[in-house]
Formats: sequence, structure tokens, C-alpha cells
Amino acid sequence: MDHNRQELSRRKFIVKMTAVGATLMINPLFSLGKIDDDPRIAEIVARTTGVDTHNHIDVPLNTDELPGPTVDLANNIRKSGLSAICMTFAVDYQKLSREGEAYDRFIDGLNAMDEVLKTNNLKRSFNLADIETAHKEHRPTVIQSVEGAHFLEGKLGRVEVAYNRGLRQLGLLHDSDASIPLGDVYTNPPKWGGLTSFGADVIRECERLGILVDLTHASNETINAALKITTKPVIISHTGLDTQLGKNEFMAKMMRPRLISKEQAKIVASAGGVVGIWTHLSDTPLEYAQNVKAMVDVIGIDHVCIGTDTKMTPAYRSPATSGSKPVDPKSKPPNGKISGRVGERTNEAWQDQKNGFYFTVVEAMLRVGFVEAEIARIGGGNFCRVFDSATSGRK
Repeated sequence: MDHNRQELSRRKFIVKMTAVGATLMINPLFSLGKIDDDPRIAEIVARTTGVDTHNHIDVPLNTDELPGPTVDLANNIRKSGLSAICMTFAVDYQKLSREGEAYDRFIDGLNAMDEVLKTNNLKRSFNLADIETAHKEHRPTVIQSVEGAHFLEGKLGRVEVAYNRGLRQLGLLHDSDASIPLGDVYTNPPKWGGLTSFGADVIRECERLGILVDLTHASNETINAALKITTKPVIISHTGLDTQLGKNEFMAKMMRPRLISKEQAKIVASAGGVVGIWTHLSDTPLEYAQNVKAMVDVIGIDHVCIGTDTKMTPAYRSPATSGSKPVDPKSKPPNGKISGRVGERTNEAWQDQKNGFYFTVVEAMLRVGFVEAEIARIGGGNFCRVFDSATSGRK
């Protein structure tokens, strides 16, 4: 009897490990991500479509710095275990001082990202079918995003220009006001009474074309006004509950204005939207999973997603503003090593992180009690639902 039980256990173990091995052999998308001894982790990562809804890819925004340094985006996504990232940049990190400057930076940024995708043999996904096909074929993919609509400069027609260049997720606001404001930024004193008429027009144009609206950085008044005119769900791509402040008092104080209340999160969810949880204010993967769970407990499993606000590739500093030496467009990170502070890079979100990002998060989510079906929704399914709603029926 004991011998039979041992033999049955041995066979179950062999079958389980064979399944993991087969998963990794047939799915090269995940072959670079180191996994824990628990075979469920690799299996869940392989079966689910993991999406980071807000990931910064730093690129030059000045014409004379194009195309920028070579970055290994494809292998960093593979290492993470994610299927897709919302590939994001912003044009207002440096002060905008002349008319047309925001638009020029936007076009230069897209041109630089075109080159990044070309050198990494990656493609943008324009709709859910593209994401699903890329996952099925084990290819990383990106959704083009921009944080802040400063590039519009009051010209509504530029939304369609951006759409034609591949933009499929638009963050209405960022840190500073656009030259023609779209709404109040949550970290700045209110000036516009919430959403402006131009901001409302931009939302309507996004819905007409098929661009997902991201209301991160918007004040509560701006969000509530936007939800009154939207006909499709929106995303708050990167934030966290204002009750989950972590243990670092300095970070908590700095990030507190950027967090969302339970009441406001419920308003977004009741309109069908999703809220992304960033890695800030979580010192460990387990704390991150607990932050995700805290949001799920408030607004439900169908309205939470992952939005790290990290960088998949190294930070880029413009010599025009940093005083550094000109960048060699063909240069690579030394020995391919990840650079930047801990917490900045996606695959180094936490101290002593050994596995790729999504592998690490799946393990932590299992530890706090999530099951695979729930991880699938939070990991990417909820984003895919609202992305499909925004882009369905468009090319």
C-alpha cells in the first residue's frame, strides 16, 4: 500500500514537472524568466496574458538625439513573463516653453519608439485580436501609450494623427498643465473646475477613433466629469489605495496625493473601469500582492489590473538637459546589466528580486490566496476587456 502511494506520488510529480518543462519548451516567450520550485507559477504565467498597463520606455524627444541608444526591450519583456506592456512616454518632463514644442517632442518620441520596435522585431497591438495573436505565437507585444495630451496644443485633429501613428491609450493628464488645459491634475491646485470643454472633446474623439482613455493624474472632479460623458470604460492605469501607504514615511507623504480613495475607486468601477496597482509603496512582492488584494476587496476582482509605473528598459537622460556627453545611438548597457535604482526597473522592482516581474507577482498572489482564474483577470484579462471595448470594430 505504501509502495503504491509512493509510486503514485512519484508519477504525479513527474507528470507535473513534465508539463512545466513542456510549457517552457513550447513557449519561448517565458524561457528567460527564472521560476520558483512551485510548478504552478510557470504554468500560470504561460497560460495567462500578463499586461503592464503603464510601463515607461525612455526615448529621445529631441530630433538631434534620434534614434537613441539600442535597448533590449524584447528580452526584458520575455524575462518579465508579461505578454504585453503599454509602452508609455511623456513630453512634459522638461518645461515646455514654445508653441509647437510639445508636438515636436511627441513626434520625435514616436519616431524613436518606431526604431526601438524595429531593432527588437516587435509590433504594436492595435486591438485585442492583436494581443491574443501575439500571446498565442509567444511574441511579446506593446500597446502604444502617451502620458499627458500636451502634444495636442488645443488642436483636436492631432488625436487622429496620433491614432494613425499607432496610439491606442491616451493619458489625458500628466504632471503639468497643457498649453490648452484638459482638466485639473490631482497634485496641483485646482484651476479649471475639473474637466475642461477641450478635455471633453478629446475624450469623445478618443472614443470615436478607438483609443482607450486613461484618467490617471486627474482630480476626482475631473474623473467624475469625464465619466458623465464617456460611453466606454476607462482606465486609471497606475495608482493604489490611499489606505495602503507602506512603511516608508517619506514615500508615503510624497505619493499620498497620487493615490485613490475607496469611494473614488468604486465610482470608476461602477462605470465599468479598471484601476491599475503600481509597485510604489510596496517594499516586497508580498506587500504588492496585498495592495492588489486590498483594491480587489473594495471594487471587485473584475476591476483591478497591474500598472507598475516602472521602466522595462534603462532610463534615458537627454544631454540637452542633463549636461551629459552625447549619446551613441548604437550604444548598449554595459554587459546587458540592468541599470537604475531598485524599484525603477520592472525586473528589479524589489530588493533581491531573483525572478522576472510577472513570475514574481504570480508567486506572491498565490501566497495571499488568489487562484489562477483571479490572477488571469488581474494579470491582464480586465485590461483586455476595457481595451477591447475601446478599440473594437476599428482597424
